[in-house]
Parts: sequence; structure tokens; C-alpha cells
Amino acid sequence: MNDSTPVWFITGCSTGLGRALATTLLERGHRAAVTARDPRTVAGLAADHGDRALALALDVTDPAQVAEAVERAEAEFGRIDVLVNNAGYGYLAAVEEGQDAEIRALFDTNVFGLVDTTRAVLPGMRARRAGHIVNISSLGGLAAFGATGYYHATKFAVEGLSESLAAEVAPLGIGVTLVEPAAFRTDWSGPSMRQSATVIEDYVATAGARRAATLATYGHQPGDPLRAAAAVIDAVESPEPPLRLLLGKAAYDIATARLDTLRAGFDTWRDVTIGADYPAA
Repeated sequence: MNDSTPVWFITGCSTGLGRALATTLLERGHRAAVTARDPRTVAGLAADHGDRALALALDVTDPAQVAEAVERAEAEFGRIDVLVNNAGYGYLAAVEEGQDAEIRALFDTNVFGLVDTTRAVLPGMRARRAGHIVNISSLGGLAAFGATGYYHATKFAVEGLSESLAAEVAPLGIGVTLVEPAAFRTDWSGPSMRQSATVIEDYVATAGARRAATLATYGHQPGDPLRAAAAVIDAVESPEPPLRLLLGKAAYDIATARLDTLRAGFDTWRDVTIGADYPAA
């Protein structure tokens, strides 16, 4: 095996986009550390690809396990070229309905797990002055809707963190890409989804209606995870990888409409905004 074959480290590979990414990468001849909380869910995938694949147990909310998984991958392959922070899930609740333990668990996985994994991989990338970090965000990191406020909060956090990270590591030869999918045919709106047991009557027509609509999309989402995986890989391997990669027509349509709405609001209040400065001397 050529030592120049890229090495990817992917979190959350048991199902969904993580699984599709691992499968596509290995089929293309790359090397990959494929991780899941239960390594048995990825053992077969790794076994099918010999020494190009390494199955690892990884719960991203366990910092010690994060450090161990990264260390094992680097020992096996010599380095990590691309980190994909994919592990995460959704949570349905009106903001007032949110349950504290569930909210904190959501942030532990979607935000702090991503932070810990990134910090574990960066020293090796810095030493080589090369690497790429892919953070799986969401269309929900750009636009927010009822019933998923806490999920949006995690993804907005990932967006801001990633922009800062990109500015810090670009001079070191390291790239960052935010992937922002719309609805893809994964378990996100099905078995992986969590929701608050609290239901407040006043929100039934708003957050409650969107809870039901979100769950009803399961199995009918328009996005193809394998096509999404190919798009992510092609973007990372392009001469100039993007900071942001929208995936799915709905992502493009909603994100660009959001830009128009933001600009209209900014322009409407332009004079008030500018008037908050000290007068020009």
C-alpha cells in the first residue's frame, strides 16, 4: 500500500452519512479509521477492506476514549489527513419544553465531542503542516425553525467555531469545511431522533406541528447519503476546498432565501445601525 494514500478519521460511522462516507472512501482505495460507540456496527465494514480500515470504539463524549482512538489511528496509519466530525443527533422540543439533561447531552455530543476530537487531531496536522477538518453542520446551522431550537443552537455553535478555526489553521496548511445538508435519508428524523417528553399546549400548533412533520419525513427524505458522501470527498480533494458546502436543493434554496431576508432586514434598519456609532469628527 502506498504511504501517500489519504487517511480519514470519521466519527459516527454506524449509520447515515458517516457510514456512507466510510463506505465510499474505502471503495475508492483510501484508508480510514471508522468509529462508532459500538464498534461491532462497523466491524464488518472494516473487515471487508483489510489493512486499509480500522474499526474503533468511540463515544465522542468521553475525552479519554477520544484521545485513545486518535492515538490508535495514528499508530496504525502513521497520521490522520482528514478528520470528519460527523457524530451527532437531533432533539425535538419547543424551547420552553426542553429538558435540562437532554439539552446538555445534546451539546456534549454535537459541540463538545467535536471540540475534543478536533483538539486531539490538530497536533499531528500542525506538525505536518497539512490536513483537513470536515465538520458536519446542517442547513439548521444557517436557518432555524420551531421545535429544533436546541439542535440549531448546537449547529450555530459549530458554524462559529469552524469559521474561527479556519482562520487560525489556514496559515499552517490545514483546511476546514462545514458541510450543511438539508434532509437526507438517514436515521436523523427516525431512530436517532430524541424529543422532550414535555408537551405544552400553547405550542401544539407551532413546535408541536413541526415535531410531527419532522418525524413524518423519515424514510422519505430527498437526499441520497451516498451522493452526499461523494460530494464531501470531492470537495475535500478539490484544489480549493470550500469553507461551506451546502448539500441538497432544499439547502441551497432555503440558505439563499435566508441571505435575502437578512439583507432586507439589515437594509431596513441601516440608518439606526449606523447611528449607534459616535458622530464622525
